[in-house]
Formats: sequence, structure tokens, C-alpha cells
Amino acid sequence: MSRPQVASVVEAPRFGDDWWQRGVVYQVYPRSFADTDGDGVGDLGGIIDHLDHLGRDGLGVDAIWLSPIYPSPGLDVGYDVSDHEGVDALFGTETDFDRLVEAAHRHGIRVVLDLVMNHTSDQHAWFAASRASRTGPYGDWYLWRDPAGTGPDGEPLPPNNWVSWFGGPAWTFEPQRGQFYHHTFLAEQPELNWRAPGVEAAQFQMVRGWLARGVDGFRLDVFNAFLKHPDLPANPTRRGSSAWSRLDHRYDVDQADLPALITRFRDILDEAPGRMSVGELFVGTTERAATLTTDRHLVFDWELLKRPWDAAAFRAAIRRRERAFGPARWPTIVLSNHDQPRHASRLAGSIGAAGPDREAIAKAAAVIELTMRGTPFLYYGEEIGLGDVDIPPDESVDPPASWVGPEFQWWDRSQARTPMPWSDGHGAGFSSGRPWLRLGLDWKDRNVASQRADPDSVLSCYRRLLAARREQPSLQDGSLELVELGDPSVLAYRRLGSGTEVLVTIAFDRGGATVRLPVPHREPAWRPIAGTRLDMPSRLAPKDPLRLRAFEALVLVAEP
Repeated sequence: MSRPQVASVVEAPRFGDDWWQRGVVYQVYPRSFADTDGDGVGDLGGIIDHLDHLGRDGLGVDAIWLSPIYPSPGLDVGYDVSDHEGVDALFGTETDFDRLVEAAHRHGIRVVLDLVMNHTSDQHAWFAASRASRTGPYGDWYLWRDPAGTGPDGEPLPPNNWVSWFGGPAWTFEPQRGQFYHHTFLAEQPELNWRAPGVEAAQFQMVRGWLARGVDGFRLDVFNAFLKHPDLPANPTRRGSSAWSRLDHRYDVDQADLPALITRFRDILDEAPGRMSVGELFVGTTERAATLTTDRHLVFDWELLKRPWDAAAFRAAIRRRERAFGPARWPTIVLSNHDQPRHASRLAGSIGAAGPDREAIAKAAAVIELTMRGTPFLYYGEEIGLGDVDIPPDESVDPPASWVGPEFQWWDRSQARTPMPWSDGHGAGFSSGRPWLRLGLDWKDRNVASQRADPDSVLSCYRRLLAARREQPSLQDGSLELVELGDPSVLAYRRLGSGTEVLVTIAFDRGGATVRLPVPHREPAWRPIAGTRLDMPSRLAPKDPLRLRAFEALVLVAEP
């Protein structure tokens, strides 16, 4: 695969230290982005090769978030880390990483790393030392406990009733040490003991190391599970449909001293301006996400990921988010990620839409994602309307998917992690070898090259919307006010901030809608600046009817 030259001219970042609020973050799943060595797995060189797609002459995003790139056995596809300070040879070398940071910065793009600090792989050197000795320097670095007793067959009993997210007990007995260790996830992902001083010191030393290499921020995996109650008491029980839901997780997540830990973490990042962090909320509500959000530390909430394609559902989600976060806290905007179905499939599927209707919904969702209040996080492939791909069970690269049963409901995450199709040529331009996961059946038509050439494509729509967001400060910092236009099938809201007033309208029905626009706060008329259709009206007075076609969305600014 040919390798384009890295831009030789340094492009200044579009925003200053407040980029975490004004900018757009693009999630790269490295295994599936682009492969340069022909092994069928994406790598760091592939990301470098496609920075032009992400930079100012392409989408124009402001940061890339890399899913884990660390050495790992790969049992949880990289989220079982065996060395937090290195780069997995699967993705390249240490030099490749430094080259990526430099190249991204030359494009004006910041780099955010995914930090997995709740647990490690059982092949991590820390765990090997910890399981070998109770009294050694790593003896208390993991959550070890003696058995609660013995069962009828003489087997050791777990210390408490905590369970794994993936089903079964959250405790595994280690004969070498004669104790159980805790794991919220796979047994091969032992949980770190953040209350041991050595753990926090080692983790923060690792953070400083990445910052010294030019990293601009971090995404914290399952960060509200870092701390457990010091005594590890049993969780209260309640009614539920699975072992996990039948526990009130009072003692294994969301401990009262978590904000103080995040403050200490932020103190390190704040030694230099412009560094951001975002926490992945593990099993929590929108209200909890808002509570944990602070200046420059964002928290993902999952409200929008739960909603079908329905105007009332999205209105309710927006009301809940705005009520929870209020004017003082800044939310995130997430419609897809590596753990969830892609929204082009999910939203269209919720109403049985296909063909042109599916494409229209993908574009309308882009309008919502890029104009709501909050920092947008785009998942790779969203910009071409990439959908979920049916992966046969024997090709799945998501181990928990094979454990589905009455006590464990799961969706095969492989379906949303498939390779990025760059062209209609060999290997979809992703790899000269066999891709690690199969491509979608539509890759010959749904690829970056073909959509770049089509002004009416999903990609072209994203580019127009991203440009509009860059040009309109109110979309970057403004408040959000829901607006009723007389038709419940239309979602509409105003953005009022440091720039011109913005109005967003989205028709959720196949039949479209005709509405009358509200009066702008200071100007007499509205001018459309972006939308899901190429043909837009030129100027609209409040008394003029606005005809929105099937699933059409429009972004308008107030003007004299």
C-alpha cells in the first residue's frame, strides 16, 4: 500500500486550550482503520497514512482517540493490558507511535489515548509478582481476599457475592497464593487495588510518560469502577433478570472518594494547559455522569445510545441530559462506539428503514450529533454511514459473545468493529492481506473514495456539517433550548452562545413535515447553512412555511 507523505507544513490547531469543548473527537479503532504491512490488522502507519482524511482538508476533526494500542494477549481485544507503557508490536513500534503524534500535531490534530487502569491482563508483570507473594512489593497491588470458607466438596468459597459483568462470580481462586482475586470482567483481567499507594504512584508515573511523548488527553476506561469499598462487603440484593442486575452495586463501583482520585489525576494533566480527559461511565445514569463531570474532565453518558429513531424519544433524552448537566457542566455527544451497534444500523433498524431512507437517517443523525450541546465523539466509519456487519459465530472476535444465555445477554461487538473501507479496490483499500474481520457486503459502494466524489453522500454531508460547526461559535459553546414547531414528529432546538443564534430542525417521519419557524431572538429571518439535502431554501422569514422532506434536517442561522 502506498504511503502518502506527511504534511511538511505545521497546521496550527483550530482551537486553543478549550478544544475539548469546541472541537470534535474522532475515535480510531486501530485494528480496523488501515493496515500498511499486509497482516490484515490495522496499525499506526495506517493512521498516519489517512491523517489527510481526518485533517483540515478532509473532515477537519480536532483530535483522534485511539482505542488501546498497548501490548496485550488480546482476550478482550486490547482491553487486557500486559504493559501500560509500551506499544503492541501488532500496531508497530515505539518510533511509529512518536511518528504518529508528530504527524497528527502537524495536521493540527491532538492525540487522546485510551487508558485501561481499572485492571490488567493476568500476564502483566505486576500480577505475576503479586500472585507469587503476599508480602512482596506487589503483594497488595490487586484485590486479594481469603476464602469465606469451604463448600461441601471442600472447594474454597468466594469472599463475597460480587459477580462479573460477563456472568459468574467476580472472584477466581489462585492456588499459588491461596487466595481469591477480584475481576469485574474476564478472569484474565484481575482488578487493581487503587487503595494501595504503589498502584496510584505507578499509574500516575505511566500517565506522565505518555504526556511527555506529546499525548494531549486520555479516555479512562470504566473509570467509576476504579475504587471499591475498603472492606469489600457483600452487595445488597434486589430483583433483576441476571446475576449482575440482581445486585445493588453499592460497594464495587461509584465510591465516595472517586472525585478526589480524579482530582489527583487531573492535577497531573493540568501541569500544562489544554489537556483533556473523558471518563467512560460503567453502569451508571446520565445524572451520575453529570455529577462526575468537571472542567476539562468530561464523562460519557449513554442516553442517546438507548433511543430509537423517534422525535419524542430524542426530545426526552435531550430534556434529561440538559436537566442533569445544567449550564455549568459540559456533556458529550455519542451515538456509536466500539461497544455498541453502529447508529446507522440501529436507528434505521428501529423503524425498519432501508435503502435511501437509511441514508437519510444517517445524515439526519449526523446533524443531531454535530449540533447538540456537548463535545461530539465520532466513531470511525460513521462519516460514510458504515453499519453493523453480520459476523458468523466462528469468526467472532468477542469472547463473551459465545457465553450468551439466560443469565447473560450480550451483543457481538465484532459487528461494529469491522475494517474501514477506503476504496472499491483490492481489500477495500484497508489491507493487501486478509482483513482480521470481514468487510460489510456493501463495501464496493460504501467507501471513502466513492463518497468523497459524491456531493450527496453521507461523507459529504458530514464534511458540510463539520465545517458549519467550526464556523458557528454558538454550536461550540452555546446553550440548548428545545423549540416546539407544532408537529410532534419534528425535533427542533436553538443554540444561543458567543456567536449567531442557530436553529436546528429534524423531521423524523417518512412523510416529512411542514412547520413554521420561530422568531429569532435578535434578527428577523433565518438562513439555512447546512443540511441533509443539497437543495436548501435561501432565506426564511418566521411566517414562511418550511417544508421538510422525509427524514430531512436543516441547520439555520439568524440573519438581518
